[in-house]
Order: sequence, then structure tokens, then C-alpha cells
Amino acid sequence: MTNFTDRSRWFVSTEWLASHLSAPDVVVVDASWYLPAHKRDPEAEYLAGHIPGAVRFDIDKVADHSTDLPHMLPSAVTFSSAVRKLGIGDGMTVVIYDGMGLMSAPRAWWTFKVFGVRDVFILDGGLPKWIAEGRPLEMDVPRPRERHFTARLDHSMVRSVEDVKAALATKSALVVDARPADRFRGEAPEPRPGVKGGHMPGAANVPSSKLIENGRLASPETVAAAFAAGGVDPTQPIITSCGSGVTAAILWLGLETLGATKLSLYDGSWTEWGSRDDTTIVTG
Repeated sequence: MTNFTDRSRWFVSTEWLASHLSAPDVVVVDASWYLPAHKRDPEAEYLAGHIPGAVRFDIDKVADHSTDLPHMLPSAVTFSSAVRKLGIGDGMTVVIYDGMGLMSAPRAWWTFKVFGVRDVFILDGGLPKWIAEGRPLEMDVPRPRERHFTARLDHSMVRSVEDVKAALATKSALVVDARPADRFRGEAPEPRPGVKGGHMPGAANVPSSKLIENGRLASPETVAAAFAAGGVDPTQPIITSCGSGVTAAILWLGLETLGATKLSLYDGSWTEWGSRDDTTIVTG
């Protein structure tokens, strides 16, 4: 696929999507998800109006439910079963959006990439830009035909708590934390009960908000400056992390835009690290 925006090869423009809505090999995915503080209901908003033909992908439902940790990566079988029912098959082009412009769409984008989907993209500006341009919405829930989908989990893209401990101990990769600076320093409380404040020893902090402007990924120059300010060299091995594995994918997206290739994501992120008794936490 051609790069349709100047921000990243992983974006398509609203103009491109509008002209491809009826294409049989293109599927649009609403992957909206919100923090409790947002006080928004993504399911209700989807039913009230979504991009025509868009199917709903809920990162909390298509997840590993054998753990108490939120929206952990599902098994290949679970993911495959879910996306087949959404009418997503092998070789299709997937375009993902969310209701804030750029919040949860990167997490869903990363998840599809983890399971081997090559042609998966994010709608530049998301639903807010689509609506601002006066483009159509519909309330009808699609009933897609189930398709064949083959999920192949790329283990190199995902890191466990033990992987992160080893990386910190050997300095084989830099952990980059997407949480706000005050939470990273342990000065602001964590939103989830029982999760301690602070950060991993040696971790860098690049708040995901520094990469976003008006619901869109900022310019490559702004993204590069944000990582430089955090002391991050995109050419080195990096593990992205955040509160629960969602905004860590925004960092991934930004780093890929800068040409980074040695990337992985800590799925449990701070919700896991900050709630355990066998992890080291520093503040300040």
C-alpha cells in the first residue's frame, strides 16, 4: 500500500478510506477504548454512529481472560476466532480507528501485527477527523460473512515481566515508559487500585501525549524531539511500556516512524510491574 500521509507509512487518510469503503478486500475496524477518567462508553458510541461498514474490535473482550491484568494479548486461537467472525480474512487490508483520534487504535494495530497481519493501518485523525469533515456515519451493525484467518504469533514483539527483568539487568534493551511524567516519578497516584507508583530502574520516560497533536501523530520532527528529550536512541533495542499496554503502542508507532526496528512491547506494563512484590521500583 502507498503511504497516504506524511506522518507514517502506517496511516491512511480519510480521503483514501472514503474512496475504498466499498472495496471487498478492505475492512474498517472501530477499536475505541477509554480510560475510566474519560467517562466514555465505546460500545454505546459505536452503536450511536460509526464509519459505514466498520466492525467493532474490543481490546478488553479479545484478550487473555486467564489473568487479572487488563486487555492482555489473547492466544492465537482466541484472536483468530474473533477476527474471523468480524469478516477479516487472510490478505485483507485492515484500517483501524478510535474515537479520540489516536488513543487505542495503535494498540489494536500492534495486536493485528503481532498475529501476522501485514496490511494493517490506522486512520489518520481517527473518527474525530472523519466527523469534522462531514463524512457519513451509520448505526447499522454489520453482519459480515465469516472468513478464513490464520494467526501466527510473533513472539519477538511481546515481552513478559521476566523478559523485562532480564533486559534491565543486562542492559540489553532500554525500557521506554509512556506514562505521564508525574506518574513515572511516583508523584501522582496510579489509577488502578493496588498498583504502586514509580518506575523501573533505568527506564526512560517519553509520555505518549508528547507524540500527539490534535488527535494525530505529531510531525516526525516533533516525535524525534520527544524521544531525544527522553534520552532515547531509536536505533537501540527498545521495550515500550505504559500503564496497561495501550499507550505503549503509541510509542511503538512513533519509533517505527523514526525508523526503529528493534522493538518489543511489555504487555503487562506498569499494572503488572507495580502490583508485584518481586519487582524493583524507583521514584523521583
